[in-house]
Amino acid sequence: MVFKKWRHTRPFFGAILTILSGLMILWVPLNLYLSTFLPGSVAVIGLLFGGLITLIGLMSFFLPSASKALGIIVIFLSILSVIGALGGFLFGTIFGIIGGALLTAWRMVPAEESAGRPSSDVPAQPAKTG
Repeated sequence: MVFKKWRHTRPFFGAILTILSGLMILWVPLNLYLSTFLPGSVAVIGLLFGGLITLIGLMSFFLPSASKALGIIVIFLSILSVIGALGGFLFGTIFGIIGGALLTAWRMVPAEESAGRPSSDVPAQPAKTG
């Protein structure tokens, strides 16, 4: 019950997909570790982008109010990760785009709206999106 309440106050599924995307992007340069750290190798970029995407996924659990900016950064980094890490064999890029879109689209639901009881003083209005 506590976990369910905690989950509803954060962009949970966007954060999970973002962390999964970052780990997939990190997997490729870590398996090529013999050539990753050679001078001139672009696989270091894959390590950097995969680590940043994983870190942003963890940050979105603790900073839900910044989820829109974090989602845009995740989409940008996951597309650029094709350069250094093959985008986690493209699955990391796709999960990153979907996770970033979920982070961007997430909004905090006011307590009155989440309880399903609109206040009697204010007439019902459609929720603002975007």
